[in-house]
Parts: sequence; structure tokens; C-alpha cells
Amino acid sequence: MANIILFDGICNFCNSSVQFIIKRDPKGIFKFASLQSDVGKKLLKEQGIPNDLDSFIYIEGDRYYFKSTAALRVCKKLSGPWNLLYPLIIVPRPIRNFVYDIIAKNRYRWFGKQKECMLPSEGIKKRFLQ
Repeated sequence: MANIILFDGICNFCNSSVQFIIKRDPKGIFKFASLQSDVGKKLLKEQGIPNDLDSFIYIEGDRYYFKSTAALRVCKKLSGPWNLLYPLIIVPRPIRNFVYDIIAKNRYRWFGKQKECMLPSEGIKKRFLQ
């Protein structure tokens, strides 16, 4: 399996991020699963990803990335100018993740959360792993 994005399914910001990626991924290379789903939990276990890693996770082939590195690696494959963000990968990871962690820590307060994971529309349902 390659190009899988694991995300917090009850986070409004995370769900909006998934919609953002889908709109900029016309070839459909990315597949999605919420961290709370059975398939998400199974992928965490199969990939050896710590269960307490509450982050945006990108699985690319047999490797996984999280936090800012995951976001930048996804941006690299998006259509439009978003791939121009990838050179930020040269910024030291602690600095990138500092900014990421501020957003992640406040995501529920700033953007809200849902009681349960979002249900994808019929048009994009095939992009979500079940």
C-alpha cells in the first residue's frame, strides 16, 4: 500500500484538510483512513506506528511520516502551486514541528470537532479505506 493519509476523523480542521487534498489530487493517488477507524488502527499496527501518535500521518510505500514532514510530502504531490511548499523541508524539523504542534494542540478549540468521524460523499467514498 502506498500514499495513505491517516487523519483525526473527528477534527474539523483535519476533515477540511482531507477535502483540500482531494480537490488538489485529480489523479486520486491518495487514499484516506481516520485514526479512529478499524482500518486506521490496523494500519498503525502493521506499520509499527505508535498508537499514541495523534498526528497527521502519511504512509508512502513501506515508510511513514508524521507532523510537518507528512504535510510537506503530501504537498509535494498536489496539483497547483502547493508543491512549491516542499522546499520548506530544509527547515529543521524541530522548527517545522513547533509550528505544527501549535496548530495541532489548538485544533479542537479553533476549528471544533465532531461527535463521530465524517462520512465521505458517494463521489469520494472509493478514496477512503474500509
